[in-house]
Amino acid sequence: MWFKELETERLRLIEIGHHHAESLFEILSKDEVTKYDGIESLTLLEDARRLIDSFKSAYINKRGMRWGVILKDSGKFIGTVGLNQLSLANKRAEIGYEIHPEYWRKHLASEAVNEVLRYCFEELKLQRIAALTFKDNIASRNLLKKFGFKEEGSLRSYLFLSEQSHDALVFSLLSIEYCQLRQQSVQGSNRF
Repeated sequence: MWFKELETERLRLIEIGHHHAESLFEILSKDEVTKYDGIESLTLLEDARRLIDSFKSAYINKRGMRWGVILKDSGKFIGTVGLNQLSLANKRAEIGYEIHPEYWRKHLASEAVNEVLRYCFEELKLQRIAALTFKDNIASRNLLKKFGFKEEGSLRSYLFLSEQSHDALVFSLLSIEYCQLRQQSVQGSNRF
């Protein structure tokens, strides 16, 4: 499996390397970003390098894929989007994403997620994409619902962050649902 870079109208989704460490650190050292990301804010640049190494390892071992989100017009690294818990044999994965706060509410996360979903269902032929969110993460919940994800339930005390346990909500989107929504979008001339 070779790393597939993806492209949208405004974004390039690329393999993340150590030369992106400072940009990744800038994003993941912000408490407002990591508050709902399931990790503590990064405090050292070396932490970003180790995280990049873990992305590479997950990819090599076919357990995940993480793309850097790059603005086409400026070349700026603004976040990541990717797959965790990837199981090609079971045709499933979990999606996750984070965007620099400067670029929130500009539909860039939606644009990146839309392309990753297309890749997962149309090229990797996955059958299920799941997502875990904190209950308080309304923006992420709304983004998932926009793409047809269904809330499946709650995992009690599933995430441990800032010295306390947090419940996680589980969402999922199946291939058949994705295809139906895509078809409806084409018929209605709406962008999916």
